[in-house]
Amino acid sequence: MPETIASTAESSGTRQAGLQFPVGIVGTGCHVPSDVVTNADLVQSLDTTDEWIVSRTGIRERRWLEAGRTTSDMCVAAARQALENSGRTAADIDAVIVATFTYDQPLPSTALIVKEALGAFNAFPLDLSQAACAGGVYGMLTAAHLLQNDRMRNVLVIGAECLSRVTDPEDRSTRVFFGDAAGAVVMSRTEPGHGMLSWDLDASLSYAVEIPSGGASLPTTAQTVDERQQFLKMDGRAVWVEATKRLPESIRATLDRAGLEPGDIDHYVLHQANLNIVHEAMDVLGVDRSRAGITVDKYGNTGAATVFTVLHQAMERGDVNRGDLLVVSGIGAGFIWGTLCLRAG
Repeated sequence: MPETIASTAESSGTRQAGLQFPVGIVGTGCHVPSDVVTNADLVQSLDTTDEWIVSRTGIRERRWLEAGRTTSDMCVAAARQALENSGRTAADIDAVIVATFTYDQPLPSTALIVKEALGAFNAFPLDLSQAACAGGVYGMLTAAHLLQNDRMRNVLVIGAECLSRVTDPEDRSTRVFFGDAAGAVVMSRTEPGHGMLSWDLDASLSYAVEIPSGGASLPTTAQTVDERQQFLKMDGRAVWVEATKRLPESIRATLDRAGLEPGDIDHYVLHQANLNIVHEAMDVLGVDRSRAGITVDKYGNTGAATVFTVLHQAMERGDVNRGDLLVVSGIGAGFIWGTLCLRAG
């Protein structure tokens, strides 16, 4: 049986994180495409340099999805690994949550496509399509609350993005930052003793990161395509200001609710927007940077998948020990952000 990251009530009987029943992460999975795109590759078509990309982002390479494959394919691959590591089968899953804004197509549901591909016929599909890079945190918290229902035993949560297909090949301000990946966790009720001690969610409306066309306000037309409005637009300075402010604030609020200090946390699983933002958040918290797992250097910003890539990397390496404290925190377009605090079991 794999190690469990669980939520539980305090020994006094008081509920932690507002959850009546203990809920844990019992398996993790991750999938990245095989195609590696280095900074040297991008320099061939963009007005930039390897030195500029590394100094501004910390990214040295990223993965882009192969032609003929799509977001749901990555979801299925990550989910199968999470199921195997959890000791569950697809038939054991009661709900499939997919967090992505790069869904296969507007309809039908990507979560439904994944559910069918896995053979999770007892599960209902749930799509979280606009939480962006905070989707992993939102998906896990949603699963924890679903598992308070007596009819729910196992929930599969997936965060995935195919960002190579929504970033403009001619725009260095977005193209260099993003990669494609999927990550997954299986969450189940578990024994008391460790777990999700507290959480925090918040948001503040902004259009600093957006895809302007393709919705009801600006339907896709020949003109919007000519203007390249179908691609992701990003104000990098606004992202820096919001991320370096909101992540530490959310983490501190979460830790305050658990009666903990930033220095008490063994593992920081932070959204991988870019390496400098991760480092700045850790510096603001006054915690050694080494406690924050890093995947952005080799995968880029993979949106809703990022926290899962960091968590899976830590679990696969055996870095997480029983009793360790973890913080999972992310911020995405919107801006939407959130944090979970857990004790490993």
